[in-house]
Order: sequence, then structure tokens, then C-alpha cells
Amino acid sequence: MMDRVTVLTGGVGGAKLVLGLCHALPADNITAIVNTGDDFTHLGLAVSPDIDTLLYTLAGKANPVQGWGRADESWNFMEAVRSLGGVDWFALGDGDLALHVLRTQRLRQGEALSAIVAGFAASWGIRARILPMSDDPVATRVMTDAGEIDFQHYFVKLRCAPKVRQIRFAGAQAARGAPGVVEALRDERSRAIVIAPSNPFLSVDPILAVPSIRQALLETRVPVVAVSPVVGGEAVKGPTAKIMREMELEVSACTVARHYGELLDGMLVDARDPPTSLDVPEARADTLMKTLEDRIRVARAALELADSLRKVR
Repeated sequence: MMDRVTVLTGGVGGAKLVLGLCHALPADNITAIVNTGDDFTHLGLAVSPDIDTLLYTLAGKANPVQGWGRADESWNFMEAVRSLGGVDWFALGDGDLALHVLRTQRLRQGEALSAIVAGFAASWGIRARILPMSDDPVATRVMTDAGEIDFQHYFVKLRCAPKVRQIRFAGAQAARGAPGVVEALRDERSRAIVIAPSNPFLSVDPILAVPSIRQALLETRVPVVAVSPVVGGEAVKGPTAKIMREMELEVSACTVARHYGELLDGMLVDARDPPTSLDVPEARADTLMKTLEDRIRVARAALELADSLRKVR
């Protein structure tokens, strides 16, 4: 069996799972398709938060406490911005600036985001393939009781405080999967396609909103399994549970499985969750990923579930 695995990912939880997969299998065999709905321009710079989180994680440069941003970061640039009355609600660290400046420069020179990311990964010795979901612009927009808000304003500036009514992805219908994305999803030699325990509504849905990606997932013959982001009726990190409640959804693995619907062949559910009755096969494991060993354990459990589904087919 080929050990190629494709992961749909965004945010810190997704990066943790990708790191686990890169230790459970040869890292060269891992392809990560990353959410770019969070991307935005700040202080004139092109920022790709989910891509950068994954780059830092796989390169061993991530802040070990918060999971995002760089370790041992300094903030002289932001202090200078504040002293001049500049916008400071989204902080850019001194080391973090390197990615943003170089990405912006190369985008202005006409390079595609996917090529730029591949170059960054190669420079840092990252063997896994990191693919933006699209080279075309897609913007997550959050409809709230305070009106329609750009994602980063909702998530960072307003700290997810407004009540969410609906989420849309501007530009998604016209976007195409980045080079290599659809091919990875259709590769019948792959062992599994894994949907990371990222926020289903903010991190995974933007990827699924790109028509060619959704179609490839519907048509693939490779087992598609999701790792539930819910543990004991709560989300491990971020506003997942808050958003589900505001959208009048039960905070449970069942809800997440129903949300992914026909795209899904199976789900890995946390062992602490109450008994469930999913519409797809499930497996149980401790899905909290506090250490590298935890991340490898969860990665292996997801792969074992995918293997069992392939045998049934």
C-alpha cells in the first residue's frame, strides 16, 4: 500500500495533525491542502496565517505555547508602528515579517502563491508538500449581529465576540484548486484523505467551497476520514463551539459529521465523547494533541480508520 496521505487543514489543530503524520510516515508522502480564506493584506503586506502556522510548525519554528507565530519572537516593529499611531490590532513579529515581506514582493512580481510557499518550504527543509487551496483570492466573510465582517477583524480585532449568523466565502465559486491540489485528491494510490480537526466552518469550509476541490472529494476512491474537533462537547481551541451554538447546532461529533455529509467515509471521535450514532463508521481515540507523541498517536489512529474503510470497499 502506498503511504501517500492528503490533509485538508487550517489553524493550529490542523498543523499539529500534519506534524504527527510527518512523523508517522515519510514526510515526503504528506500533502497538506491549506485554507487561504483567512489571507488578507495588513500594513500593505500579504499575510497567510494558516499557511504560515504550518510552515513554522513543520520547520520547528512555531511558538510552543500558543502554537502560532514564531518562537523567540521580538516586537520592535510593532512598537515602532504604535509610536507612529499605526494600526496595531494584528501584531506582526520581527521574525514573522520576513515571510510577509518576501511573499508580498514575489506576489507583486507575478509569482503564484503556491510557488512562493513551495520556495519557503524548500528553504526551511520541509519535506511535506504544502499547497494553498487556491492561487485565486478567496475571502472568508462573517455575517454577525454587528453586520458583515472580514474574517481577521472578527477573529483577531473583535476576538470572536459578535454573534455569528452565517459565513460566506467571497470569490470561492470562481476559484480553482492550486496546481497539484485536485491531482492529490484524485490519486488512487493514496492511503487516505484526512480532514484535520480544524474549525469546520472557518478553516475547512473555505477549502470545500472551491468547486473543483469539492468535486474531487465527491469522486475520489480514496477513503476520506475526519478527525473530530470536538472533545467532550467542547472545542479544544478557538471559536468552534461558540459558532455552533450561535448557529443553533449541537456541539458534537455527530454535528460535524453531518456537516461534512456525503464527502465523509469515516470519523475519528475522541474517546471521552458520549456514545454516538454517526451516519458513517467511527473509531475512538484520545484526540488531544499536547505533545508530539499525542500528534503521532492521533495521526496513526486516523490512518488505521482509513485502512479499515479501504478493506470494506
